[in-house]
Amino acid sequence: MILAGDIGGTKTVLALLDRGADGLLTCVREQTFASGEYDSFDEVLALFLPENAKIAAACFGVAGPVVDQRCFATNLSWTLDGEELKVQLGTERVRLLNDLEAMAVGMLYLNPDDFIELNPDAEPQSGNIAVIAAGTGLGEAILYWDGRRHHPIATEGGHCSFAPQNSQQEQLLRYLRGLYPRHVSCERILSGIGFSNLYDFLLENQFAPACPAVPSAAESSHGSGVDRNAVISRLGIEGEDALCVEVVRLFVEIYAAEASNLVLKAFATGGVFIGGGIGPKIRSAMENGAFMQAFSAKGRFQPLLGKMSVKLALNQRTPLIGAMHYYSAD
Repeated sequence: MILAGDIGGTKTVLALLDRGADGLLTCVREQTFASGEYDSFDEVLALFLPENAKIAAACFGVAGPVVDQRCFATNLSWTLDGEELKVQLGTERVRLLNDLEAMAVGMLYLNPDDFIELNPDAEPQSGNIAVIAAGTGLGEAILYWDGRRHHPIATEGGHCSFAPQNSQQEQLLRYLRGLYPRHVSCERILSGIGFSNLYDFLLENQFAPACPAVPSAAESSHGSGVDRNAVISRLGIEGEDALCVEVVRLFVEIYAAEASNLVLKAFATGGVFIGGGIGPKIRSAMENGAFMQAFSAKGRFQPLLGKMSVKLALNQRTPLIGAMHYYSAD
């Protein structure tokens, strides 16, 4: 059997799969755990695995950097060690992946209807693929093309420095330096908290009056019970408040610019996969043409980027699917 997992700060999803004679995988068991309720990953494994389960291979996507097959899970007190898991599970085929690595693999196994093509002028071709995902944080990965198949490469590109593209974004950078004087990364904008950061910036710069439905930063910090970021993005998408509409527009503009930065660094002629939880929630703003306009605004490389496939993934199980299929080539 194959053991697969998607391990995050909020929840951990484990799946046990059987490979049939035809090579197809069948899910035998799947369970979701609230990560914060357990002191270690070992506790979760013990609850999930049936007695005497024979594991042939195991792969886990983990929210955190994986170094030498060891990972201290972000936002958890868990440490996962690949060598220890090999002994525990009784197999040499154990692999820890960064969650974006797992997502990148999973993208290759999604159905066509799990994607929305954002570029009406796309001319698909082979090559490396860039993977970017805004959610709780900003994740970035690369699918390297060797001429026959793709291989996932982890990065921590979401923590690279934010580079403004126009005068408004230059003002934004100055504002964010006041909040984060040591370093302003792209993740400070392209993540859940980014909606609040953009809202507060625009409010300070008097773009529009404050929205009565949005809790103030002070109220939010004292536990108002309302997801401020979700309220801002929803009002922006629904067009109910001018300030929130501009937040979403600016978010999309910066998201697109960072996506094409990753494309150029990876020379991802195979296109872009956009994952994470935020993209599908602001789908209408991603599809209205503004994303592709900002994505292709790279001077002499506009002709290349203007023909590139840019796909928004709608399936939120992609990291788990990637972990399930990591050993499928064996």
